[in-house]
Order: sequence, then structure tokens, then C-alpha cells
Amino acid sequence: MSALRAAAAIMTRELARFLTQRERFFAALVRPLVWLVVFAAGFRAALGMSIIPPYRTYITYETYIAPGLCGMILLFSAMQSSLSLVNDRESGTMRLMLTAPWPRWFLLGAKLVAGALVGLVQVAAFLAIAYLYGIHLPPLGYLAALPALVLAGLMLGALGLFLSARIRQLENFAGVMNFVIFPMFFLSSALYPVWKMQEASPVLATICRLNPFTHAVELIRFALYGQFAAMSFGVVAAAAAVFFALALWGFEPARTRPPKAR
Repeated sequence: MSALRAAAAIMTRELARFLTQRERFFAALVRPLVWLVVFAAGFRAALGMSIIPPYRTYITYETYIAPGLCGMILLFSAMQSSLSLVNDRESGTMRLMLTAPWPRWFLLGAKLVAGALVGLVQVAAFLAIAYLYGIHLPPLGYLAALPALVLAGLMLGALGLFLSARIRQLENFAGVMNFVIFPMFFLSSALYPVWKMQEASPVLATICRLNPFTHAVELIRFALYGQFAAMSFGVVAAAAAVFFALALWGFEPARTRPPKAR
């Protein structure tokens, strides 16, 4: 019971922080909605969509990018959580939490689950707005996609945990945006099929196939249509385990000491 109370306290703190930062919630929705409403209008004519799994007929470009935008929300939510961890470490809150009489994996796991829940709230709000905009997905797909969204959120959250262990100052977060988040997002199947990338550059297409974020998007995409992408599931689960192991290694006491003042 005490372990559950400790985990609940950590998750409640993260959810309360998110709910009190309304501008963060709206900012998280504006980004994918801009892609859905503005960019999709231009890309619709440039990118012809063929019938590829899991689709059984031709679809609009807006329908295609909807799962990718869900992945975008989870990705940026995870990076936002990693930014808050960097702030917690600078303020000393993180070190105080890690000194609690619980295993490090348990405490970081609670933070990870809390971050995934925050991302799920944002995805649910986006899908509701997308439905009103005209993106109608299979009704049962919303329920089937829940496990895929959770697993993708955990993988990206674990990546954020690892990055927060390596980032020593908040000012370095801009570098993470440029060298981690944007390449991971654009070199994926979130905005265009991999076969389109293959036509432009086989090398970039290979990178897309190796990108774990691509498999997270495909896992969500297939789940929304009631299908199971076994290979994507394996890649996302394996990547989540690796990233979380790296986060545990990065948050060892010898590596969590604040940088010395100059």
C-alpha cells in the first residue's frame, strides 16, 4: 500500500502540474492541428495516396497523417516531461525523490507512467477535435488503439527520461529539439509513407524503417483499424526496454550530481 501511495503521489503531481499549465495543453494541440488543417491542404495534392495496409480503399491525406499526429503529440509530450525533469534536477526535487526508500526503477517508472498518461489526455483531445473536423476513424479503433498509444507513450517517455539524464542545463534543450525530436519525427512514416521516401532516397527510406518512432506510428495506425502490427509492436517494446534501461543507468547517484558552479 505504501508503494502504491508513493506511485500515486508521483503521478498525481505530474497530472496536477499539467492541468495547471493550460497554455501547455493548448500548445500541445495547436501543433498537430496546424499540420492537420494548414499543411495537409498543400500536401494533399503533392502526395498521392495508394491503397496500402491497413487501408482498404483510397483515403484523404488528413486521414493518413492522423496517427502520425497522435505520435507527434506523444513525442513532444515526452520531451516536455524530460524538460520538467531537468528543471527538477536543477531545483533539487529530483535528487530528493531518488533518495526515497524505493528502488530507482520504481520511482522512474512512476514518472514514466505519469508522463504517458499526460500524453494520452492530449491525444484524446486531439482525436475529438479531428473527429469534428471530419476525420472519422472506425469506432472500435479508438478503443483498440489505446494499448498502442500507451506502449508508444512509454517508449517515447523512456527516451525522454534518458535524455533528461544527459541534459545538464535547460539551455541545452534546444539542441535536443534540433538533433533528436525533429529528425525522429520527419524521418518516419508520420507525414508520408515509407515507399514515398524510397522513391526519393533509398538511404533515407532505410533510416525511416530503422527509426523506432516509425514503428510507434505504424503500431498506432494499424490499431486504429483493428489490426495488429506484430513487427512494430516488437520494435517499440524492445526500444522502450532499452531506453528505460539507459535511463536507469543515467540516473545512478554518481551521474545525477548537479554541475559544479563556475
